[in-house]
This record gives sequence, structure tokens and C-alpha cells, in this order.
Amino acid sequence: MRHRFGNAKLKRDVGARNSLLKNLTTSVVLEERVITTIPKAKAVQPLVEKMITLAKRDTLHSRRQAAAFLTTPASVQKLFDTLGSRFGQRAGGYTRITRLGPRKGDGAELAMLEFVGSELVKRAAERAKRREEKLKAQQEGLDPDAPSEE
Repeated sequence: MRHRFGNAKLKRDVGARNSLLKNLTTSVVLEERVITTIPKAKAVQPLVEKMITLAKRDTLHSRRQAAAFLTTPASVQKLFDTLGSRFGQRAGGYTRITRLGPRKGDGAELAMLEFVGSELVKRAAERAKRREEKLKAQQEGLDPDAPSEE
């Protein structure tokens, strides 16, 4: 009788599973969203939540703990510089899993693991980029140094 079911094995040995979870966690921190299968998303979600909790503490010890788990220095920097401050007032529930349906090749059920509020950050960045392009186009149209069409 298994009294407490352990973590998902994901059909991998210990080393491959740990590498998979570390790499997925790093990808979520860097990209703020990742598309993967539902069991992998459910397995990595608690790890991402723990990384955000470490980032909220922002001590030297928590930085070293995060650096020991994440695979790139850029992910550690982003975790502590942007994500820790973004979720500073939030008590928990930093990520969400959205089901996307079956994958075309093998029919595996896909899910998107993303940070709560990341869609607002992406939209704001896209909006600022469009606004900048629009202003640039207007300035080029009004620029007296621009070659005329005559």
C-alpha cells in the first residue's frame, strides 16, 4: 500500500526527470509561458511557485538556492529583478495551467503553463511597440528632410 503518492515519474529515470524539471522551470522563468504536456506542467508548477517564493525573500541565501536549481544566470537575474517584485504582494498562485487540446503528431494533451498577469505584460509590450512604430511613421511623413514623391 502506497500511503502517500510521490511525484510524477514522467516515464524517466531520476537524472532525466530532474533535468527535465530544472529545464522546464528555467524556461518558464525566462519566457513566462511554456507549452508542454499536462503531466509535465502539473509536475513543474510547484517548482516554479517555489522559485517565486525564493525571489520574494530576496536574500543571498535564496539567490544561491535559486542559482543551484535554475540552469542559467539570466534566469536567476530575471527571477529576482522582475518576477520577485511583480508578485511581491501576492500570497500564492503565481502560475496557471491552461489546457490546449491534443497535439497533432501523437495526440498528447497539451497545456500552457504561464504566470498570472503575464498576458498583461505581453499586451503592454506589444501596444508600446505598435505605438512607437506609429509615431515613427508619422515623424517620417512629417519630416522635411524626407525625399518627396514628386
